[in-house]
Amino acid sequence: MLTTLTVKNFTLVEQLEVDFGLGMTALTGETGAGKSLVIDALAMALGDRADTDRIRSGTERAEVSAMFDLNTATHAITWLKNNDFDTEGSECLLRRLLTREGRSRGYINGQPATMQQLRELGEMLIDIHSQHEHQSLLRREVHRQILDDFAGCSAMAAETKNLYQQWNTTQQQLQQLENTSDELTAQRDLLRFQVEELDQLSLNTGEFETLEREQQMLANADTILQDSHTLAQLCSDAETFNLQDALGKALQILDGMPNKPEPLKEAEKLLNSAHIEVQEAGREIQHHLDNFELDPVRLQQVEERLGAIYQLARKHKVLPAELQQKHADLNLALKAIAGNETDVVALKQQLETLTSGYQALANKLSKKRATAAKQLTLAIEEQFALLSMTGAKFSPKLTPLPNQGFGLHGQETIEFLIATNPGEPAKPLARIASGGELSRISLAIQVIAAQNSSIPTMIFDEVDVGIGGATAEVVGQLLRQLGEQGQIICVTHQPQVAARSHHHLLVSKKTVEQTTQSNIKPLSETGKIDEIARMLGGSKITKTTLNHAKELLQLAS
Repeated sequence: MLTTLTVKNFTLVEQLEVDFGLGMTALTGETGAGKSLVIDALAMALGDRADTDRIRSGTERAEVSAMFDLNTATHAITWLKNNDFDTEGSECLLRRLLTREGRSRGYINGQPATMQQLRELGEMLIDIHSQHEHQSLLRREVHRQILDDFAGCSAMAAETKNLYQQWNTTQQQLQQLENTSDELTAQRDLLRFQVEELDQLSLNTGEFETLEREQQMLANADTILQDSHTLAQLCSDAETFNLQDALGKALQILDGMPNKPEPLKEAEKLLNSAHIEVQEAGREIQHHLDNFELDPVRLQQVEERLGAIYQLARKHKVLPAELQQKHADLNLALKAIAGNETDVVALKQQLETLTSGYQALANKLSKKRATAAKQLTLAIEEQFALLSMTGAKFSPKLTPLPNQGFGLHGQETIEFLIATNPGEPAKPLARIASGGELSRISLAIQVIAAQNSSIPTMIFDEVDVGIGGATAEVVGQLLRQLGEQGQIICVTHQPQVAARSHHHLLVSKKTVEQTTQSNIKPLSETGKIDEIARMLGGSKITKTTLNHAKELLQLAS
């Protein structure tokens, strides 16, 4: 519920803070005093369009803050959490700033918020009944909620919505798969052919690198053989000169040299080592020559195998060394397509189950709504009669959806239609021309719906326009009845209505040094008597009007 409204430099207000409580609160005051100030300020706090002419003359910006107690506003708490706003404690502060340059900023619990966010949250906290965009009864989704609450089938409606969402998601998935089935078939055939090609190649890990080395060796076999014979001659086989004989002769000279200096001794060691190394090298070369064979058949086989590898690598636009990974990727893609084909069958079965379940539940919901619509009509038209709207007809219109009748909220749309005078056709609430008439219609509907309403605060702006006497008394009774179940704030001209309030706020206006200011203050019991007496008798209060005011308050209590 609304607990505190703080206003700074807004219209005729310099600074004002008003506290509100549970029950029914009446706002009264002389014409022009600024009784609509509360509604206009709240509308600004809740994200409505705000004109710079609302900024108090001589100031640069207006500011409005509205504090709410969220103990009974579960939908608002959920919304705050889902939108990452601070939800510590049970209070929520909505704040709006408007500058003379036209810049507007909004805040929720101190965090910056868009105007859309202020509006979304505001619609869960306050319902303003007037010619105002916060009038929830002008929205058809609210009509559906009221009827479902009245019928006691809100849980069934939520289950229907959940089933529809599952059905719709499954249908979209199935359509997507079926629409691409031809494409998937062609893709599957291509993948299968590519995988079979690579299966036939049967490339082993590291095989490509091994084949390349072997091919290079086989392709250069003649050169390798010729060079190997040359090396053998140089090491030991040549008669005219070879390394072994030369090193042997050098070692003979050193061996026969007397008193060798240290450098020559070191040289002798190195030449001995070299002599041994050359002998080993010669044996290795000879071993290679003894086992080396020219193999043109093997060379052909290796080159054919490499050719097949290179061809498939070019075909798949990868390096030959990457061909095995490409083979694995194509296998996975082929398995995924096979899985999609299985999914189509499973989705069709799932869709049939969801279709059957949705239709059964939605049919049951439609029947409960149709029965409840008749009962709601009787209850609301009874309230119309009490509000001096004799002849007004209430008509909940349940329109079946076209095609298969599948909808998010069931198989029909719901809209409240009203005929305000006998013989007139019923028309939507949004097309009711009279603001006072719309307010009384809203009041009648809310009296019936209030016991299940999720909106904690309702504001009625001059619902008593054009009525008086016994009807005003009934309006007062109905507003108090609503106030017993929540928070009602009512701007009224009728003393019969004001007398029924739990709390009474007086709006006044005064001029100080050529500056006009509006003020709101709570009234004591004595103040209530004086204000209701003024409402009864005008500016001149007599003993008779005071006694009448006391009598109204006594009857109300």
